[in-house]
Amino acid sequence: MSAELEQEEVSIFEDRLWHHKGWEARVIKNEDDDGWAVAMTQDGQAEPALIGPWTMGRDKKSPKPLDVSAFNTLVKTASEIIRRNEQHLAALLHKDIEIEVRGLRVTVALDIEPDEESASATLTATAADGSQLAQIRVRPDHSLTRSSAQRWADAGYPRESED
Repeated sequence: MSAELEQEEVSIFEDRLWHHKGWEARVIKNEDDDGWAVAMTQDGQAEPALIGPWTMGRDKKSPKPLDVSAFNTLVKTASEIIRRNEQHLAALLHKDIEIEVRGLRVTVALDIEPDEESASATLTATAADGSQLAQIRVRPDHSLTRSSAQRWADAGYPRESED
């Protein structure tokens, strides 16, 4: 086993820092007030998935030490935030609408490929049996609506989008 892999598997359990199973919980000074915050960062990520308030200790000055229960709750919460963000991003990048074309159900899908320099998008029409009827490149800001999908289908799926 390489030294790099061994280092990744090491767990840390300190009062203000826990690192275990791909997650780091770090208790930090809350810059907004006199209190404390906890930052949850998944391994490999530059930014925390979650930053939230952290409880003061008994002396009302120091933060309460991290413990297994709090760590597990923080991992669950941060994982849920990541999952929701991924679902939101997927919803922004993919949209599909079902329409009827000559008595058959057709799904028209818009898939956006994000890219800071040159994002692209594809509009695809698929029959109910899964066969692809048409596919064209469209602008990433293309607005897929039921009426725009119907117009495209009614026009015979032209290679150039009107919208």
